[in-house]
Amino acid sequence: MRVPGVLFASPELLTTAGNAIDQVANVAELPGVVDASYAMPDIHWGYGFAIGGVAATDPEQGGVVSPGGVGFDISCGVRLMAADIDASDLEPVLEKLMDGLDPVIPRGMGKGAVWRLPGRDELTGILTGGSRYAVEQGHGEERDLLRCEDAGAVADADPDQVGQRAIERGAQQVGSLGSGNHFLEVQRVGEIYDPEVAEAFGLRTGQVCVMIHCGSRGLGHQICTDHVRAMERQMARYGIRVPDRQLACAPVDSAEGRAYLGAMAAAANYGRANRQLLAQAARQVFRRVAGARLDLVYDVSHNLAKLEEHQVDGERRRLCVHRKGATRALPPGHPDLPPDLRDAGQPVLIPGTMGTSSYVLAGVPGGPAFASTCHGAGRVQSRHQAARGVDGKQLRATMERQGIAVRPSSWRGLAEEAPDAYKDVSAVIEASEGAGLCRKVARLLPIGVVKG
Repeated sequence: MRVPGVLFASPELLTTAGNAIDQVANVAELPGVVDASYAMPDIHWGYGFAIGGVAATDPEQGGVVSPGGVGFDISCGVRLMAADIDASDLEPVLEKLMDGLDPVIPRGMGKGAVWRLPGRDELTGILTGGSRYAVEQGHGEERDLLRCEDAGAVADADPDQVGQRAIERGAQQVGSLGSGNHFLEVQRVGEIYDPEVAEAFGLRTGQVCVMIHCGSRGLGHQICTDHVRAMERQMARYGIRVPDRQLACAPVDSAEGRAYLGAMAAAANYGRANRQLLAQAARQVFRRVAGARLDLVYDVSHNLAKLEEHQVDGERRRLCVHRKGATRALPPGHPDLPPDLRDAGQPVLIPGTMGTSSYVLAGVPGGPAFASTCHGAGRVQSRHQAARGVDGKQLRATMERQGIAVRPSSWRGLAEEAPDAYKDVSAVIEASEGAGLCRKVARLLPIGVVKG
């Protein structure tokens, strides 16, 4: 290990980390790694890096970029919109609203999307422009870009580094949830912890919100696969040895490193556009069924590698920060924040599990782990284990008795995401706040779920 491994967790949460702790140690062996190999309270086993892992490398000291430090679902993230209607006013039309959302939110393993594109030329605008391109094409409004990480588009995207198979997969999936733990959830603001910051974010108690959790679909998965293979073939040439082949990597400033970062940025823009299109589809249903407007609170990724400046050993250094299942949490005053949020700090959006709470957090001054925090509850059961433990139809009946309308893509997919398959999200949030990674702003409660 070139640097220490640091885990933020309560004793209870630490017992569920398992072999993911070994992955934290493995990451600490990467060339050019600085400060520490970090793990968030929602840590669990992942590909190469633990999910919940954060690590930064210094390109001037031979620092590498590793696709395993981002994951297969590049720029998977969360978008939160706030409605100009309260939950009590929505209740009479909730079932009609959910019936309206069900057919317009494509989901599942196969094809189907809000915006189908014929091929590479038409997809290039999305890969380079992200949400901005979607808005320019009529799928949203200018304010959306002001409330989106990176103003809706990651710079330095290089579509030429995206392979043909990735293009083919992505062209048919722009504006779709996918499967697994992805969802669109109608929520109400159940509790406000910081009224001043909540007001800056546009949130109030009782208000209806819509949370969307998804990423870059098959395009991002294929990009990760392609560039892991390319780096595996070249590591020996750079004299790189890693303790786990899933940590395949290349120097940040090498041809392979630059190629991956360019393709990753293109996938990140695809993920931003994906959430933009789903948000616009939801807006249209809310307007038609409830006469309500949805305004964007924020959109942020939790699977990304970014070149950022951070203070290390008393000096500002340009670092490649990997966040895999971890959310950037910029502090108040940070220049990358939109002007109307700069005094409050960055909104951090943490989805819980079906039937439990989700949270809105904010970045804090001096936050450790390169201004990062958790990204969700974190699994404790595999999808197979979860599906064996509960019947999807019974789970839906239980949730509807709790007042949560459910629209699943499949019964097995619903069972795989049962709340018992995850850690207690409230415990994860308490540990994150207690470690000084973030602060609580609001708690959101589900009232309707469209499940991938």
